[in-house]
Amino acid sequence: MSTENCDQPLHPKALEGLRLFNAEKYFEAHEELELAWREEKGKIRELYQGILEAAVTYLHIRRRNYAGALKVSGLCMRWLKFWPETCRGVQVGQLRRDLGAAITEVERLGKERITEFDRSLFKPVIWEEG
Repeated sequence: MSTENCDQPLHPKALEGLRLFNAEKYFEAHEELELAWREEKGKIRELYQGILEAAVTYLHIRRRNYAGALKVSGLCMRWLKFWPETCRGVQVGQLRRDLGAAITEVERLGKERITEFDRSLFKPVIWEEG
């Protein structure tokens, strides 16, 4: 489990990305998190990568892209799986569970019924600013 610099503050661009994520502006969230990813050093970049992939997953679901949602969620979970429950104030474990619930519903609905996705399953990223 990676805990590299989990007690450090989030990059300012990552903070903005989380705010955008929680406003359901997933494309914009991805862009800000990518900027943070580019400016950071070390393994913490993988946490930002996981969160931005979660935003892309939700964007694919909203756009009814079944295959894209499944593909990107798999990438996302690979980035997030080794992080502790909380890192840099981000509730990573809760994000994994929320994303898992959304993908389970996508799989249950299937490609033909993804239009019936319950948007209340789009959960915010929970974090505490340090």
